[in-house]
Amino acid sequence: MAQRRRQVPVELASLVEALPGPRILLDADYRIVVANRAYREAYSAGESVVGRRCYDVSHGYDVPCDRRGESCPLKTAIASGHVERVLHVHHTPRGNEHVQVELTPLGGTSGRISLFVERMETLASSRAESSAVGLVGRAPAFQEMLSMVSRVAPTDTSVLLLGETGTGKEMVARAIHDASGRSGAPFVAVDCSGLAETLFESELFGHERGAFTGALARKSGLVEVAAGGTLFLDEVGDIPLGLQVKLLRLLETGAFRRVGGTEPLHTDFRLIAATHRDLMRLVREERFRSDLYFRISAFPVHLPALRERRSDIPLLAESLLSRIAPGRHVGLSAEALDALARHDFPGNVRELRNLLERANLLADGNVIELGHLPPGLAGAAVPAARTLEDAELVALAEALALHRGSRRSLARSLGISERTLYRKLRRLAQARP
Repeated sequence: MAQRRRQVPVELASLVEALPGPRILLDADYRIVVANRAYREAYSAGESVVGRRCYDVSHGYDVPCDRRGESCPLKTAIASGHVERVLHVHHTPRGNEHVQVELTPLGGTSGRISLFVERMETLASSRAESSAVGLVGRAPAFQEMLSMVSRVAPTDTSVLLLGETGTGKEMVARAIHDASGRSGAPFVAVDCSGLAETLFESELFGHERGAFTGALARKSGLVEVAAGGTLFLDEVGDIPLGLQVKLLRLLETGAFRRVGGTEPLHTDFRLIAATHRDLMRLVREERFRSDLYFRISAFPVHLPALRERRSDIPLLAESLLSRIAPGRHVGLSAEALDALARHDFPGNVRELRNLLERANLLADGNVIELGHLPPGLAGAAVPAARTLEDAELVALAEALALHRGSRRSLARSLGISERTLYRKLRRLAQARP
């Protein structure tokens, strides 16, 4: 049976068609009533999507996305009457991509909201199955991080990336750079760990000929190379205390001098810093300047450890294996995947890649079995039956740990009523030792 299409005023349809960027017009039943050319080209390979529901086109779901564990901007916009923004993973002709969605409710002549304009913008360098493998993920903690990235990337605000080793801080820094207005200029990464103070100063600021033994020619520093672009200071907590005041002066004035030079020079760059250290503890211990800390931490972004987003392990493993064994379509057995899901991964995504690379070499076929994983890790996977109720409680505990809002917003994100949520929370409390 043909789907009934809602009639919309010609003027409104023409306006949506003329708007810049991918836009669709939705009714309150999730049905697409207008899709402009930019949307059709970006998300449906030029094919018409009018009459289909948005969650079918964007996700391939047969129910609204809030019933699949993702937040639904249309549902929340109906409740709030305001513009709603979320970050989703959308199907596109290029594969899955992280897309920033902005939904604007439109009031009719009666004042009742019946139509919604949805604008979509792909987050640069964050395609879910792109070569940036560390930016693969759907878990709430990962999506929250990516949403923060999408907000700060277009600005010139300094960013401080906080996370354990192996969580992909440089990859996120590159994504911020690529999504900024400086993407056409250099991205310069500086590893601040393991360098002597004199060598570090020379690398950062450059040196004049004869400034020290071996300085046979003038050398530009990395702050000059980064002019117009982005300077990424990895492990900023390891910068020697004596250099921190010079870095602070550079960040505040844009001015610096090469080692051995007297002429003041100027540069302009966007700063992204990263560390796995507790900088506030270093400040209290007087090992990191407080004024420098507050200068670089204008917009802190936490990168979740892999154990904080275990539900992403299958997707990450699939993406990693496609690069470790291109063309072979290597997969994981259920037992091997269960073992990985139980592991804490102190080395995070980097450790996962190493484990899969080793297992791929040991596997003769196209399936990585439990025995191909390291003995300690494989032994941790003890087969255990889990009831549906147990699985639901585990999922609820994970959602509760990651959620930062009210119980009402948690219930809304889970697609259940507050009364149902409180009943499940009581059951969870009783189940805990």
